Amino acid sequence: MALTTPISVLDLVHVTEGATLDDALKASMELAQLADSLGFHRLWYAEHHNTPELGSSATAILIARAAELTQRIRVGAGGIMLPNHAPLHVAEAFGTLARFFPGRVDLGLGRAPGTDSVTARVLGRSGDDPGSFSRNVRDLAGWFSDSGVADSQPIRGGIATATHVPMWILGSSVEGARVAAQLGLPFVVASHFAPDDLPRVLQVYRGQFDASAPTAQVSRPYVMAGINVMIAPTDAEAERLWTTAQQMIYDVRSGHRRKLQPPVAPELMPAHVRAFADATFRVRAVGSPATACQALREFVQFTGADELIAMTYAYDPADRQRSLRLLAEAWFSHPLDCSQKVPT
Repeated sequence: MALTTPISVLDLVHVTEGATLDDALKASMELAQLADSLGFHRLWYAEHHNTPELGSSATAILIARAAELTQRIRVGAGGIMLPNHAPLHVAEAFGTLARFFPGRVDLGLGRAPGTDSVTARVLGRSGDDPGSFSRNVRDLAGWFSDSGVADSQPIRGGIATATHVPMWILGSSVEGARVAAQLGLPFVVASHFAPDDLPRVLQVYRGQFDASAPTAQVSRPYVMAGINVMIAPTDAEAERLWTTAQQMIYDVRSGHRRKLQPPVAPELMPAHVRAFADATFRVRAVGSPATACQALREFVQFTGADELIAMTYAYDPADRQRSLRLLAEAWFSHPLDCSQKVPT
């Protein structure tokens, strides 16, 4: 029997103008509880550093707290940026999480540092090399396996052994897609902020997928695609709230990093800001429930995605919660079918 296309939630723990990091963490955990109650499949946190307007630097700790406060939703990293971490420490941390919350922990792995070059050097591990990512993933697979032994060295995973933590590869480029394919792992494409060359990226992943790889966890390619979502009762209200996201991504481009800004009337948004945001965030579902869900369906049909992960930027946490409620009501009532089993 076909399953419905799952939809999951991505959270960067944004701090809004006039609020604090403590406020952001509180709002994030409230969002986790809401997503759990509404039936979303996963909740993931994205690792970022040296960004005071984000509270998602200690990803594993966020996962632990969110899992403690929820009942059924899968909680994970979207992702852990491996250049910043010793793989054995990642295995031990996520093995511990998997034992506290069996069957609910995901490990998404990224090849980028998730920060600026100066901070990357502070976080970076000495002796690491550009070709180490795949080797590190193979070691992680070994530590999570029944034997608990790394692929490249005779070191045991200890608490990670036999936890079988599901691993995903995150990426936005052909190279990231190729790595995921060669490892036989599910692929999360960052189409919500890097939509360029998306068809080619997906083609490479699906065309080169190796189900016989020792690290393979799925029998055929499985894609989770990122999409920006803002839903309100009307198209006009959603477009107004969407101006917060437009301001945010232009701030990133200009280097003028601010907390999330209040929405403005769309006609007051400078044309150059709107043009840049519309190009960078062109993978989006913004509008009333009917408008947004139509955009979601079209995106699934265009990409063939097996699962979606939604990113919502909102100045007021109440607007983000309402968007999530409206998404759940509309999407789960009229889902699209797919035949691929969802990775646990």
